[in-house]
Amino acid sequence: MVPALRYLVGARGRARGALFGSFPWACGPASGRPRPLCGGGRSASTSSFDIVIVGGGIVGLASARALILRHPSLSIGVLEKEKDLAVHQTGHNSGVIHSGIYYKPESLKAKLCVQGAALLYEYCQQKGISYKQCGKLIVAVEQEEIPRLKALYERGLQNGVQGLRLIQQEDIKKKEPYCRGLMAIDCPHTGIVDYRQVALSFAQDFQKAGGSVLTNFEVKDIEMAKEGPSGSIDGMKYLIVIKNTKGEEIRCQYVVTCAGLYSDRISELSGCPSDPRIVPFRGDYLLLKPEKCYLVKGNIYPVGNDASYFSFFSNLFFSVFSGLIKLAYQNFSYGVTEMYKACFLGATVKYLQKFIPEITISDILRLVAVRGLMSDNNIDYFLWHCFTLLLTGSTCSFK
Repeated sequence: MVPALRYLVGARGRARGALFGSFPWACGPASGRPRPLCGGGRSASTSSFDIVIVGGGIVGLASARALILRHPSLSIGVLEKEKDLAVHQTGHNSGVIHSGIYYKPESLKAKLCVQGAALLYEYCQQKGISYKQCGKLIVAVEQEEIPRLKALYERGLQNGVQGLRLIQQEDIKKKEPYCRGLMAIDCPHTGIVDYRQVALSFAQDFQKAGGSVLTNFEVKDIEMAKEGPSGSIDGMKYLIVIKNTKGEEIRCQYVVTCAGLYSDRISELSGCPSDPRIVPFRGDYLLLKPEKCYLVKGNIYPVGNDASYFSFFSNLFFSVFSGLIKLAYQNFSYGVTEMYKACFLGATVKYLQKFIPEITISDILRLVAVRGLMSDNNIDYFLWHCFTLLLTGSTCSFK
């Protein structure tokens, strides 16, 4: 195992100007306006950093930005296997800025989501990043859903979500004219944003502060250095060696891994346990055709339960289902229903019509996405893991 991978405590060092450009695709601090990824510079077989962050998605870039702003004397590098940043989950999600209503009171997820949403809106305003605070309705369409809706409302109040209120049919129609429902939670602080734009802005902040972004660097191995290069004191100081698929190396004191759906693989490379293992699952994005976007003004969610999740994301319908054998065994009825919806678009549309009766199968386009869950999680955590990795992770990325 690589013991230094687990902790940043005690990280120290001085920023080294010679680090930038050590690889031809490494970008260092830019003068004036921060640059995007760039080329040029000296080529070398190795480069050294105090801290290396594996993963150029929103969580990795937010971590890099926070570290360099708090510890400007450290040399910090971000490694990304693709040629561009934020091209995986960060750039392929519903873009919802979550309010924090769903999560267990006093949990870290609830606290970070509430605080992170406020900071994200503030950051977008400062940077001129477009967003829409369109709000969200969580709608009960059946009488038996109303007790769960009220319980969810109380949970949101406990979590400190601002502006929550229970509304009746008349007010539902005022906010969403084409939506039917008996009662709803009005959550005005939910919004939508292009998280890839946010992530690229994080990257610019990071580079402007002196950080380095290295793309086309797919990590193949992480190990402790056996001995320092001849005549180099860096070999004694930077004991962790990160190798890519091209045979190039990066040396560092500490590693932070933010590899999204590849987190378990990168963890295993570092010598950490392989569990919990991330298992991919399939999901559908159902996009309203442009001429039908008037049907949904903001975000419309169902009340849901421990084995269902379906929502409308500001002209974007999003359903999550797995079809995994383990989950099918644990939640057979739910799994069969969701797999049926996956195969037959008409079944999905029929469900959507509980909320928006005017929707027809000809009004929507289907897009497919892949998400991940931990292999040993129960169904409740499975349903929300996409938020932990994607949306809650994005909303919480400031905290």
